[in-house]
Amino acid sequence: MELGMIGLGRMGGNMAERLLRGGHRVVGYTRRPAGLERILRLNLGAEGVTTLPSLAEKLRSPRVVWLMIPAGEAVDQTLDALIPVLARGDVIVDGGNSYYRDTLRRAALLREAGL
Repeated sequence: MELGMIGLGRMGGNMAERLLRGGHRVVGYTRRPAGLERILRLNLGAEGVTTLPSLAEKLRSPRVVWLMIPAGEAVDQTLDALIPVLARGDVIVDGGNSYYRDTLRRAALLREAGL
């Protein structure tokens, strides 16, 4: 399996490491360079990118993109940037602790985009 992991802090970074150790392919993106550097230093085959369009380009369709970022505006901004670079049938997993009404609103938005 391959996936894009957005957010490589404490939770996302550890999840990415576990996936890599399990033999999965992970393409990582984070706003904080230290998180990406940590994953790359493991030498487990992770790939790092500096933009969301490049994350989408490195994944095969149908893509799976896992968000491990703080709830709230950060999720909305990330989705706004992801929707144009993903395709119908791709999957976005919000692994954060978003407020359920925000999740319902985002699900409707993503459904319209075929995601």
